[in-house]
Amino acid sequence: MAWVLKMDEAIESGLVHDFDASLSGIGQELGAGAYSMSDVLALPIFKQEDSSLPPENETKHPPFQYVMCAATSPAVKLYDETLTYLNQGQSYEIRMLDNRKAGDIPEINGKLVKSTIRVVFHDRRLQYTEHQQLEGWKWNRPGDRLLDLDIPMSVGVIDIKTNPSQLNAVEFLWDPTKCTSAFIQVHCISTEFTPRKHGGEKGVPFRIQVDTFKQTENGEYTDHLHSASCQIKVFKPKGADRKQKTDREKMEKRTAHEKEKYQPSYDTTILTECSPWPDTPTTFVNNSPTPAPTFTSAQHNTYSVPDSNSSSPNHQGDGTSQGSGDQLHPSATIQETQQWLLKHRFSTYTRLFSNFSGADLLKLTREDLVQICGPADGIRLYNALKARSVRPRLTIYVCQEPLRSVQLERQDAGNGDSSNGAIYVYHAIYLEEMAASEVTRKLALAFNIPLHQINQVYRQGPTGIHILVSDQMVQNFHDESCFLFTTIKAENGEGFHIILK
Repeated sequence: MAWVLKMDEAIESGLVHDFDASLSGIGQELGAGAYSMSDVLALPIFKQEDSSLPPENETKHPPFQYVMCAATSPAVKLYDETLTYLNQGQSYEIRMLDNRKAGDIPEINGKLVKSTIRVVFHDRRLQYTEHQQLEGWKWNRPGDRLLDLDIPMSVGVIDIKTNPSQLNAVEFLWDPTKCTSAFIQVHCISTEFTPRKHGGEKGVPFRIQVDTFKQTENGEYTDHLHSASCQIKVFKPKGADRKQKTDREKMEKRTAHEKEKYQPSYDTTILTECSPWPDTPTTFVNNSPTPAPTFTSAQHNTYSVPDSNSSSPNHQGDGTSQGSGDQLHPSATIQETQQWLLKHRFSTYTRLFSNFSGADLLKLTREDLVQICGPADGIRLYNALKARSVRPRLTIYVCQEPLRSVQLERQDAGNGDSSNGAIYVYHAIYLEEMAASEVTRKLALAFNIPLHQINQVYRQGPTGIHILVSDQMVQNFHDESCFLFTTIKAENGEGFHIILK
């Protein structure tokens, strides 16, 4: 009669106020054996203690459920998010299930909905640089996509669309009342986005996310209904099977007590509810924040492919450091900040900093920028914001030798005094690359000479011989060396040669 003691405690503590009639009635019925324990617990005096709990019908009920037919890893601790291993390029089914109760979202009855499936980064640091990372992948894998839909195997999906500027997403329409399965193929592997370090690589996790939208009055599918995602890692073909087997064998070696700390492995992966992806379907169709060439230029910097029209972030054209006019000011508006980012080759991040004014961007510390943009671009952006010049690897001083007729005129004007001869004005040439091509380019910029007209650059050696300026010769130049140079026409009459003296 433990429940009687509970009842007495409730009465004495004052939790039950009007208990005289109720208590006598309960006693009589119990004495007759007419009520079971479940009946007693259903009585109003016991419901009072649960009055703070939300009614069952107020519990949020997701309208859809997405199930991926791939087993979860057994090496995931309790209460952690599930992790699923996928093989690169293999087709995996995602079942699109209508999970609505009667009367839920009646406006989509008999209508189609649109879903967008994406493979995105799980790591927050990589999310900040997603466009840069994906464009870098595109640079190394031209013509490939990160995510594809296996159309022949898919069921119930119509009007399938893939955008060339969105290599990691596919979208389609489907009828919730009909059997629908989308078979996806992930072509990128987790280790492609991990810097190589000694001791092996640890692949980064991705997310498979599904966002579903209903049609608005104007016919566009922009009204968000539901989003769900799951965590995955992608391996080279057969690699996911080996990893799953390895995790299973490790778990079998653990004690029963240790196994209790881990989740069991399930044959399928249920995508859990999450926030919708920031890109709306409208931006999916016309979402390129900058034209493709600017992405290509950004990737020249990331993958160390030299840009023939630039020397370094802070030495443009003639090698001078960044002027005060190029510095971002705190008073800069959002539009001016966007223009500054584009001008200084940070077009990849214009969308990320789309709401930043000059003051907002200047408040970010070096550590903030490294975390957002990665080490390379983060430091470059920090230096550009602080207008820090980059020390050149070599400085030489060059002057174009005046014509002999000019020298003679000046000598005559000076009554034959050679001290009043030609005045030599030198230009400082800053080299970031110890290469002959860099010398040629900087000479052309400094003296307004068309670059395509310079055939060769020579250095005048002993007895007046002409020695071709090579990379090795430039690397042996002494810092702050001085040179006079003259130009002579090429033998074929096309262009000319430069001779350093």
